[in-house]
Amino acid sequence: MKDAAKLFAYFFAVVIGGALLAPPLFWTAPRFSAFFAKFDFESFFHRALLICALAFLWPLLRSLRLRSFRDLRLEKNRHALRDVVAGNLLAAVPLFVATIALIATRIFLLKNAVPWNAFGAVLAAAIVVPFIEELFFRGLFLGILLRSVRPVVAALITSGFFAIVHFLKAPTRTNETVTWLSGFHSIANSFAQFADPMMMFASFTTLFLIGWILADARLRTRSLFLPIGLHSGWIFVAGVVGKMTKRETIILPWLGANLLIGLLPLALGLITWALMIGWLRYANRPHS
Repeated sequence: MKDAAKLFAYFFAVVIGGALLAPPLFWTAPRFSAFFAKFDFESFFHRALLICALAFLWPLLRSLRLRSFRDLRLEKNRHALRDVVAGNLLAAVPLFVATIALIATRIFLLKNAVPWNAFGAVLAAAIVVPFIEELFFRGLFLGILLRSVRPVVAALITSGFFAIVHFLKAPTRTNETVTWLSGFHSIANSFAQFADPMMMFASFTTLFLIGWILADARLRTRSLFLPIGLHSGWIFVAGVVGKMTKRETIILPWLGANLLIGLLPLALGLITWALMIGWLRYANRPHS
């Protein structure tokens, strides 16, 4: 478990480093360009975390003596494009069909004014976010754990960490006076969501299931392309739904305030998982 200890030490260093780096970034960046003046402190805190994640990555890789992707149990995928496209469809179609049903039953209502200019950001997020997160969680994190524990344990730990990281998001506080301790305040405030344990558990369960499906896709294909496709499909459809519709009612336990809460998101995740397993069995069988 020495590899796991190094991995968690890396995450601790990233969080502490980001908390220390965020205030000077916030103070100095607007002096170089007025473009940065429109961002609040939380934006700089998130960027500081990314900078530290990149800065500390090379020492981590050196300490783990990683020489190639094979050391992370990854192999060259001859069907990379096929897997990305299939992943997008397997994730997007069930979510899209469910959205049509929710609109038909007037649980979701179409907005009168659709912000078409926002779809570029949705598309960009559907391309960039899956690539970064899959490379990090299912590529590096899961790959390192696979060197010392069984695949099911590695998937369990990775999925739990994936859910926690997505759950801990600090609220926007644009009017707060920024001090050297503001980064640590952001870390503390990110736990405010735990004040509602039921909603926290519901969101965590869905995120954990998503993480497990992505880990399973990576383990079955020994590649990141299918997880990237699945992740991209979910982000794109969820983003489009969020821009084009509004909610009139919450129908717990079926659906909460967003697409991460309720039995419906869990059912859609299980449907995608079943479709993925069936598709892989078909795609990988010998064809005469």
